[in-house]
Amino acid sequence: WLVIDRKVYDVSRFAKRHPGGSRVIKHYAGQDATDAFTAFHNDKSLVKKYLKSLLIGELAPDQPSFESNKKQSLLEDFRELRSTIEKMGLLTPNYIFFFLIFLHFLVLDAASWLVVWYFGISLVPFLVGIAFFTVAQIQMGWFQHDLGHCSVFRKPQWNRLLQIVVITVLKGAPASWWNHLHNQHHAKPNCFRKDPDLNMHPLLFSLGKSLSVEVSMEISGEAKVLLTESYGLAHYNVFSFFSLEKRRRSSCLTIISINISSVS
Repeated sequence: WLVIDRKVYDVSRFAKRHPGGSRVIKHYAGQDATDAFTAFHNDKSLVKKYLKSLLIGELAPDQPSFESNKKQSLLEDFRELRSTIEKMGLLTPNYIFFFLIFLHFLVLDAASWLVVWYFGISLVPFLVGIAFFTVAQIQMGWFQHDLGHCSVFRKPQWNRLLQIVVITVLKGAPASWWNHLHNQHHAKPNCFRKDPDLNMHPLLFSLGKSLSVEVSMEISGEAKVLLTESYGLAHYNVFSFFSLEKRRRSSCLTIISINISSVS
């Protein structure tokens, strides 16, 4: 079960049929998922029709309606800010902007191949082609990111279709795989073992036999071991350790890990 707007829903069976994946729901098992629900669903009236059959009760008046690890005052400020931004229309997509971005990386991608084809593979044409191709691939990545969030078109089907064209046809990665991981990232950002962005490949980005230690931030900034294996050996996921303690991330390591994950 989970809580949305102080109402309790049994999602045990529905989790497997959830369009966003079962893990997103399981990450909120026994917790308040109100803010995640609001962030993930644009057409809330449609989704709430499916929730009616899952309703099993409501929270008691003395029970808080927010995640236990979050401060209530900050959460209320965030909800008010989000509501203000929506009323101002700042979340409304600009179709001309997205069209220009789409045209932009198509031209750059075509230019990268044309330069090499026309001028040959000598050093200068090769470097120019690489520059065009790199910028095009980066722009494709951010464009499909917005499509994956259904932030470009009003209808989710149109976003999904164009996302498949961009990330699968032009970049060579499965859209469903990316959505599955990225939904979990936004559901539980920087939460070790729940945010896939912190789960780097254990053979390349960890020390020791396995990922058996959860690391958390203390006020002093020192790392604290929360969980160890029964025999007491401490193994550290180096990338997760620095991501949580220093709040810094190496884009190079992230890209390498994503490429490995997309294959494995």
